Amino acid sequence: MIYIKTQKDIDFIKESCRIVAETLQLLKKNIKPGITTRELDQIAEDYIISNNAKAAFKGYSQAGAFNYPASICTSVDDEVVHGIPSGRELKEGEIISLDVGVLKNGFFGDGAISVAVGNVSSEKKKLMEVTEKSLYLGIEEAKVNNRLHDISAAIQNYVELYGFSVVRDLCGHGVGKYLHEEPSIPNYGKRGTGSKLKKGMTLAIEPMVNMGEFGVKTGSDGWTVVTADGLPSAHFEHTVLISNGNPEILTVT
Repeated sequence: MIYIKTQKDIDFIKESCRIVAETLQLLKKNIKPGITTRELDQIAEDYIISNNAKAAFKGYSQAGAFNYPASICTSVDDEVVHGIPSGRELKEGEIISLDVGVLKNGFFGDGAISVAVGNVSSEKKKLMEVTEKSLYLGIEEAKVNNRLHDISAAIQNYVELYGFSVVRDLCGHGVGKYLHEEPSIPNYGKRGTGSKLKKGMTLAIEPMVNMGEFGVKTGSDGWTVVTADGLPSAHFEHTVLISNGNPEILTVT
């Protein structure tokens, strides 16, 4: 079931998304060689709590895995998504995906960015640039009466122009009353197919892009998804409202 949000719902979602966006920017400022992913998690948790909200991921359950133990996901280099914060220190030249979910007033917001740790290779820089640009191209298609896979095709076509691959085993999703709602939003697909987009939908659009092949696998912790070929991956995400006219990005400061 795809939920169509009321104006009151949307106002609550916007509040959660504001906290997501501010948390991501705070984390970005703290990215440097030597900081641990657990320290980043604590920074995020403290900020979310200071806004009278909850970290949406903490305690989240997924079939076949223990409940997620941290407030954010920190995925480094070949880790695509769902990396668990730990004592791991970030190193110069790595890239890290920071994924934040917030619950406040019974509604969720969700967003992610990828950030360079110090100076990174030109290849990693291009990977992040292409992934972020593909997100905005996908968002441009999130309009009333377009089809769901118009978003997917825009992302895939741009990514593949640069020889990168979109992950096929993971996708974006509706978000609002629940952290993950219908519809699922793949990052590949055929234009003109999928559900018709309607005013009041709120979507978490999130391209996950690999430098090499699109294959991924889940690590022994049951959560961390890594590239099958060991090459780096990047990830960007916005929560978007479909309204009259252009889509509205909610996860911005």
